[in-house]
Amino acid sequence: MTVLLPPRDRLTIGFAHVAYRMADAFAARGTGIDHFQVGTAAELEARLADVDVLVCSFLWKNDYLARSPRLRFLQSISAGTDQYDKPAFAARGLRLASGQGSNEKAVAQHAMALLLALTRHLHLGRDRQAQAQWRPMIGDRTRREDELGGKTMAIVGFGRIGQRLAAHAKAFEMRVVGVRRDATPMLGVADAVLPTARLAEALGQADVVVLTCPLTPETTNLMDAAAFAALKPGAILINVARGKVVDEGALLAALASGTVSSAGLDCFHDEPLPATSPIWALPNVLVTPHSAGETRRYEDNVVDLLLENLDRLWAGRTDLVNGIV
Repeated sequence: MTVLLPPRDRLTIGFAHVAYRMADAFAARGTGIDHFQVGTAAELEARLADVDVLVCSFLWKNDYLARSPRLRFLQSISAGTDQYDKPAFAARGLRLASGQGSNEKAVAQHAMALLLALTRHLHLGRDRQAQAQWRPMIGDRTRREDELGGKTMAIVGFGRIGQRLAAHAKAFEMRVVGVRRDATPMLGVADAVLPTARLAEALGQADVVVLTCPLTPETTNLMDAAAFAALKPGAILINVARGKVVDEGALLAALASGTVSSAGLDCFHDEPLPATSPIWALPNVLVTPHSAGETRRYEDNVVDLLLENLDRLWAGRTDLVNGIV
């Protein structure tokens, strides 16, 4: 799909995010392109008619399509794009690209940090620190901190983030099994790559399961009661994907039964995680507020993608970086 953008001297870019200062990073590039920053839905709605290119993520509402007559390209700040009505974008002739890759290093490192915190009991140490409590040595080996070497990590969603995570796991002498639609072997990256249809097989051999897959109709509730039943008993679950990839009721049952020994959860079915959720009170769960992708480099990484895609659109190219529509 070819899209004609106005020339640089007539283009207006809108940056919309509740926290990220995208416009500051863009201004530092010295492009001379007109742009503005908003931080709320109300501010964005007031400027929709002025924008040719929009850079946003979860401030987007699909009814904005009818209210933004000049809009030609939307560069998503987030890697996930399930919030956008893609058929409506296509029908309108509007291009969409994701922010995939802008935080892949951060997400992979966050997943590894959650795993290390759980196996080395850092979360429990922090809880005891708040109570000025010194824990005695533990005689029961099953209750002690653990090591990662020799354990198997199953990474569900073996794309860019999953493959970066695999390299971290390998550095800790872990065995890695990737699960993805394309099960082509990846020698030197993973010990095995299995198709999604063999997920239960991967779960059955995994000491650690890490979810890095996108949210799609196929991955919604992928980790349901049947998936947890297929797990190697006592496995650890790390979710840095999307909350709806996991059936939270089934997860709570698995945590209660010991099928899942502990979990590091960065995303949830409802966000923010409601104060009434039983997840908050579980000592074997480490919660982070959908912050796996947070990095001080985020704005610059997204601006890199934006500028490359603008150059491609001005050149009449259709192959956008991370092009979705």
